[in-house]
Amino acid sequence: MTLSLKLPNTSGKVETYTLRGTTPVKPPAGVKFNRIAYSAAHVVADPLAAIDPWLQCAVDWDATIAYRQRLWSLGLGVAEAMDTAQRGMGLDWPTSLELIRRSLDAARDFGPGALVASGCGTDHLVLENVKTVDEVVAGYEDQMAAIEKLGGKLIIMASRALARVANSPADYERVYDRILSQAKQPVVLHWLGDMFDPALAGYWGSNDVDQAMDTALAVIAAHPSRVDGIKISLLDKDKEIAMRRRLSPGVRMYTGDDFSYAELIAGDGFGSEITHGQSDALLGIFDAIAPAASAALGELAQGNLQKFHDILGPTVPLSRHIFAAPTRFYKTGVVFMAWLNGHQRHFTMVGGQHSTRSLPHLAELFRLADAANLLEQPELAVRRMNTLLALHGVE
Repeated sequence: MTLSLKLPNTSGKVETYTLRGTTPVKPPAGVKFNRIAYSAAHVVADPLAAIDPWLQCAVDWDATIAYRQRLWSLGLGVAEAMDTAQRGMGLDWPTSLELIRRSLDAARDFGPGALVASGCGTDHLVLENVKTVDEVVAGYEDQMAAIEKLGGKLIIMASRALARVANSPADYERVYDRILSQAKQPVVLHWLGDMFDPALAGYWGSNDVDQAMDTALAVIAAHPSRVDGIKISLLDKDKEIAMRRRLSPGVRMYTGDDFSYAELIAGDGFGSEITHGQSDALLGIFDAIAPAASAALGELAQGNLQKFHDILGPTVPLSRHIFAAPTRFYKTGVVFMAWLNGHQRHFTMVGGQHSTRSLPHLAELFRLADAANLLEQPELAVRRMNTLLALHGVE
């Protein structure tokens, strides 16, 4: 059956769009990977909560955990309470900790293979009140203790407070030395570029990316047994490759490059240390393209490199669109995809963030999702897109 609808373009003109009619991407049952692959997962808001949505946070816990169970069923790990979950953009620390607790409990119930790593930061601190590096350390320690008490593996998130008060690379080295020396199990470090969060400009003590990289690598080299890997989200594949080749033996590069993830995961085979020639994954886009990511990684594990690229390649234009500037609003596209595909009942977000993208942006996202074979229930997707169009006066 041919499906069509009216969609606006970037000039505001409404045009007929006909879906391709291709079979949605679906991985085989029991798919196995030869990369570690985490999806940074979104949260499902509770639209029926009587709150002020810009100021308060209400989560639909059942739908949120059900989405994580879906990711695990596809072989993907969950990077919990990260920026994709609107950490620092509507999701506060008490709610984040409850999310982490529920996710860890659900992973235990799900069984072996349900990977979870949880974001640990300093976002409970009142940013304007933080004056010293020691206060940042204490903030990290508070969250570390809470997450580790639950049995959680840590992702040490970049700290707005540290970026605010640090005066030199030595301040970063001091903070991370304290954190890593206390961690109960190897952690994932997280370097988030200022395109994702302007408050993180100059992280690692320099606005020069190469100098910042030197500092981060020195931190890792001082604690190689305490660092599982580092996720960098700079949207610069050459910088990621350069850093990957300089990592301490056994330390993984978790790509956070939502523009070039396919080629970074495939790797270039550089060097004798396997982790220096390929990237693992910790990606927000894997939330939106989970079936394709799973199917592609399964093909890669079987040595089918061309099939890997055939599946994942068409998702890259979609990802580049979702993560277009202002990049920090990418979460809207991720949640929109979950709604189109029937994984939540509504298109509302914590903090009212569903309003951050225009109707033409979402219409182009719909087209790109169709082109990438990612509309899992095309008829439902068309009905829901028509609902959104009607809400915006497009009948």
